[in-house]
Amino acid sequence: MLGIRTIRCNLSRFVILARTHLIFSHFELTHFANLTVERPLSSKFSTAFSSFSTSSLETPITPKHLKEPEECSSDNDDNGSDMENDDDDDDDDDVRGLNLSDDGLFQDAKTIVNILQESSDNRVKMKSKIEQCGVKVSQELVLEVLSRVRNDWEAAFTFFLWAARQPGYAHSVREYHSMISILGKMRKFDTAWVLIDEMRGVKTGVSLVTPQTLLIMIRKYCAVHDVGRAINTFYAYKRFKFDMGIEEFQSLLSALCRYKNVQDAEQLMYCNKAVFPLNTKSYNIVLNGWCNLIGSPRESERVWREMSKRGIRFDVVSYASMLSCYSKAGSLYRVLRLYKQMKKIGIEPDRKVYNAVIHALAKGRLVNEAFNLMKAMEEKGVAPNIVTYNSLIKPLCRARKVEEAKGVFDDMLKRCISPTIRTYHAFFRILRTGEEVFALLEKMRKMGCQPINDTYIMLIRKFCRWRQLENVFKLWDEMSENGISPDRSSYIVLIHGLFLNGELDAAHKYYTEMKEKQLLPEPKIDEMLQTWLSNKQIAEGQTTESRSNQCQATESRSNQLNCSQSREQTRGIPKRSHERNFIRQAETRKVVRERGFSFWEP
Repeated sequence: MLGIRTIRCNLSRFVILARTHLIFSHFELTHFANLTVERPLSSKFSTAFSSFSTSSLETPITPKHLKEPEECSSDNDDNGSDMENDDDDDDDDDVRGLNLSDDGLFQDAKTIVNILQESSDNRVKMKSKIEQCGVKVSQELVLEVLSRVRNDWEAAFTFFLWAARQPGYAHSVREYHSMISILGKMRKFDTAWVLIDEMRGVKTGVSLVTPQTLLIMIRKYCAVHDVGRAINTFYAYKRFKFDMGIEEFQSLLSALCRYKNVQDAEQLMYCNKAVFPLNTKSYNIVLNGWCNLIGSPRESERVWREMSKRGIRFDVVSYASMLSCYSKAGSLYRVLRLYKQMKKIGIEPDRKVYNAVIHALAKGRLVNEAFNLMKAMEEKGVAPNIVTYNSLIKPLCRARKVEEAKGVFDDMLKRCISPTIRTYHAFFRILRTGEEVFALLEKMRKMGCQPINDTYIMLIRKFCRWRQLENVFKLWDEMSENGISPDRSSYIVLIHGLFLNGELDAAHKYYTEMKEKQLLPEPKIDEMLQTWLSNKQIAEGQTTESRSNQCQATESRSNQLNCSQSREQTRGIPKRSHERNFIRQAETRKVVRERGFSFWEP
């Protein structure tokens, strides 16, 4: 059996390498070592590799069994869990703007963004307006503008190319990374690779490409579940003369797990154990994927047992991942048992461990015990952070213990710990009126925390559920005013909400706008709107036919009336003629009698 598994794995590797050589001949790939693998490559893993040779670079095919959580989630912003990870990363880290302190620079960025948004449907007009705006280009300006229009890749790319042509300015690595991240997010991978080739400095002789550049591409491929191209990009490190050590390989594993390709990451780790030996960190990456990204205690325990079987040493990160998994699953008993076991073997808890246990206690409505543990962690020199407080606030809000949640919030402010957007999201979920929502939005802004896309998505969904469409459109307009361009998730939530509220024409309008921006609609919404549109056309056709029939019936009745009048007229004319003839005949007979002629004489 072991030999059969080995053959299957080697055959899969051969297919991977052959297709890689054909498709990416410009990449210099290293070979896979001859391996003996205990577990064969899964069918999903093989499918990911076998599909990339035929799929388009611009629109890679997402396997149907992989669900994208951003459109399928409810009001939650953290995949169905109250637990917040300390190392949560924003998907747009590379496109993050700056806090502009210069008012002039802020106004210049606003001017550019307004031009890009107003002329989004006319690229020629957009280019002309940008040329005439008279704004001086700087690195800070470019980063801020790209951050604000990151969901409209054409507008961002138009501005990026225009900025590169301005005298006295040249893009740095950071601007290139921002633009490449935007293109990758919108699946414009060919264009992104063109920019990377430009960064190589063929003309200038100075290369701006860094390992981070390729890591951005790896992450974007992982985001669309194109595992094959993600691995090919990793092997492109050699072409750019970068190191391909264990750290780079672990970055690849992290990228795969970050976007829920955890099973692929685990199989890749086993297949490459001869080149990149198995160690605690590699296992922790996969374990964290099963624990915090997928949220499967069963798979997490399987990996845990595998680590123990192979003699891989557990560290505080391993325990933190498992505790977080049990905490999210609401298994307080397992959390406390594992916490005691960790302390028993002499592993000192870190902040992540404490946060997971505090969250489990608060979720189990043991609020006093959670506060006591927070005091204990402070006594041991581990200061609570915003994640610690969020681990308390979120469960309290879900349990409708609003006053206690506010008390924790006030205590956090006294410690000079600034609330994050996730803190406010916890309070937004328990609000029940539009007035409360807008009041909290105003308070949030005054405290220096600006709403993000996830905030608007949550509130738009909430107002659609409340059937307050005026507030829905108010928030939608506010997004653009605040420099946030709606992304795919925003459109899907808005269209779905309008559809369920019977605003079918408005839903179709935003559906068309979404497709014009080359954002892929959700299949279910696409099907619903197409069905409605076809039914509408049929109904309009039937209405037109009915009107035509009514017109024909009206014309028929009119013709009948005219014919009747015509017949009456036709009958009337002979009658009058007969009367005149009778009179004439009578007069003639009278004359004949008077003159003595017989009427019947010839």
